Amino acid sequence: MTPAQNPSGNRLTIDDWLQAGYAILAEDGIKTLKIERLCARLKVTKGSFYWHFDGMPSYRAALVEGWRNLRDEDRSQIEAIGELPPRERLAQMMTSLVSPRHWTLERAMREWARSDDTVADSVRAADRRVLAAVRTAFEDAGFDPDEADLRANATFAVGIGFLHLSGRVPDPGQAAQSERFLDLMLAR
Repeated sequence: MTPAQNPSGNRLTIDDWLQAGYAILAEDGIKTLKIERLCARLKVTKGSFYWHFDGMPSYRAALVEGWRNLRDEDRSQIEAIGELPPRERLAQMMTSLVSPRHWTLERAMREWARSDDTVADSVRAADRRVLAAVRTAFEDAGFDPDEADLRANATFAVGIGFLHLSGRVPDPGQAAQSERFLDLMLAR
């Protein structure tokens, strides 16, 4: 048996399966994440699914692992922008949250975390790392630790709110709103 091909004629990869799962999670939630729905979305048979995964438990574990890997990449990017001025750092972090690359995944994992403790732990760990970077940016902008903590929490919450208010696709107008919000949060 060989793995199925995607519409472009290339063999499906694990990432193809993961992206399909993240899309289903973001669109309709964990209860709709079924092998049949994944196969229909990718236009392949169940045999292709079982070529890559032993079953739904291993598939779900791969989804969580994919999330962790992306978050590790994010942490590296946050560290790489650590030398930028605080406002630029904050703008890049907010923009990345609703970027096409992250949009579906962020929404999917946050939705799933509402019903799965393992996923919730992963999301919380990722959030703590990002929140620490946001807090540091506010401290670097000259706010005392308590004020930086308050502003970081508010900024993080608004960023997640922008994510959920965006609907099924990212809203291009949110970039301007994010910029105005950062001006407000950095004002003294």
